Amino acid sequence: MSSSTPLLQAQIEGLELIARGKVRDIFRVDDSLLAIVATDRLSAFDVILPDPIPAKGETLTRLSKFWFDATADIVPNHLTDLRLTVVVADTDEHRALNDRTIIVHALRPLPMEAVVRGYLIGSGWRDYQRTGSVCGHRLPENLQQAARLPQPLFTPATKAAVGDHDENITRAQLADLIGTERADEIERISQSLYAFGAAFASVRGIIIADTKFEFGLDADDNIVLIDEVLTPDSSRFWPADSYAAGRSPESFDKQFVRDYLETLDWDKTPPGPSLPESIVSGTAERYAEALSRLTESG
Repeated sequence: MSSSTPLLQAQIEGLELIARGKVRDIFRVDDSLLAIVATDRLSAFDVILPDPIPAKGETLTRLSKFWFDATADIVPNHLTDLRLTVVVADTDEHRALNDRTIIVHALRPLPMEAVVRGYLIGSGWRDYQRTGSVCGHRLPENLQQAARLPQPLFTPATKAAVGDHDENITRAQLADLIGTERADEIERISQSLYAFGAAFASVRGIIIADTKFEFGLDADDNIVLIDEVLTPDSSRFWPADSYAAGRSPESFDKQFVRDYLETLDWDKTPPGPSLPESIVSGTAERYAEALSRLTESG
């Protein structure tokens, strides 16, 4: 794992910055390629927090590249085999960004997130407590917090701008947004990706409770997987050996930070509160554990 200084914002001399997301900074290489740098920023409740998580960007990049490769037979993805030092001058500054940067094909991103939920937690649990449903999916009565769902649910959401909150939408609203045929295909792909990832993680002692995927379209309108895949930022990872329904499980993801933030008198709007060192280091350790289990176990 990198011991370099945590990175809050990336700069790449000679490349145009076209967007700063919650975690990633995106630069234009040329008309067909982008450089995406995963910083050490952390967002919670859709608010960017002021304290970076050391080595988080490298962890997210390594794990996403691992999953992009592992799922390429399910859906094509935007990753190329180029490295940053190939497309820009090979300086010390750029070499320092190599392990947190991917060079990808420039695509047209779809304005939605494809969420798949295998367990009853987070906003899904809150929805169920109020309505007995999750995003319009009626569920059996008397389910416990963190219970495994009868089958994974596809629950799309809007893709919010930085500082705004993503909002769950119905399957019908998704069809109105991107078309029925495309919505059907994205649901099928997302369920396949989740099933593959959940089975792979299970034998390595990790439950993937839920996750979100993002997609774009290439020049021929084919659906392509973009952004990140099955990381602790985009998913809930639970250690299987301590999992039990009826409570919020331990995790290898940023739920550790969310749980701390819930103890504060904070209204979940910017600016986000500073994190104590114990929360910063604990988060870094959990992300590193997820990477190790998923990519280094037999």
